[in-house]
Amino acid sequence: MDLGIQGKKAIVNVGSAGMGKGSVRALAVEGVELYVSARGEERLINACEEIAADTGANITPIVADHSTDEGRERILAACPEPDILVGTCSPPPVTGDYREISASDWQATLDMTLLSPVQFMQATINGMAERGWGRIVNIATVAAKYPAEFRILSGPPRAALVNYSVAVAKKVAKHNVMINNILPGMYHTATIRDNFTALAEEKGTTYDEIVESLVKQWRIPANKFGDPDDLGNFVALFCSEFADFVTGQSLVMDDGITNSTF
Repeated sequence: MDLGIQGKKAIVNVGSAGMGKGSVRALAVEGVELYVSARGEERLINACEEIAADTGANITPIVADHSTDEGRERILAACPEPDILVGTCSPPPVTGDYREISASDWQATLDMTLLSPVQFMQATINGMAERGWGRIVNIATVAAKYPAEFRILSGPPRAALVNYSVAVAKKVAKHNVMINNILPGMYHTATIRDNFTALAEEKGTTYDEIVESLVKQWRIPANKFGDPDDLGNFVALFCSEFADFVTGQSLVMDDGITNSTF
């Protein structure tokens, strides 16, 4: 299916791995001109070259920390007038006792998961509205909707991001600027692989066995973790011409772990 976005310009923050990389790949297949940021140069360059070779897309890597003023300036200097903005981030650390979270932990998380995406939206929405077309997709977390103590550094800030996004979405929809959110559950991301591989080494088992045990513990109906490329395809759909009557939505993609009729 042609999503009608060939030639559009997109910023994808933290696009070197996981769900960000899945989003870059899906948009590249559609012929979008991509500007992809991440902090780690080697992985970023490798990801961009891989996807460009596979798809023929024009992809510009930008080594930058999107949670800092300097990083945002560098990204926006490379692509000052994006048609599409996709935001995600490396997930904040899993927490134990909520009482042990420090003020500096909160500030670092807020800078990365809330303040940075808000500032990117503020920097790009006016231009989208003036041109009469824009798409913004925030990849947040299912913990924004369904709180859990071990994800307390992740859920609350991104719940605030979702609230902000939906409020702004209602303001700019008349300009064909559509803002939506995706709330993912467990996926085979780079962070998950690193964390669970380390855990497997501690326990004398394997990554696959750790995943299998968690699938059973959390009762994931499909009996597996998700594929970031599958999630990326939904990001591309939210960025498409077909999303011109879909805004302010928060799509939960966790295979139904969180039970809700609506």
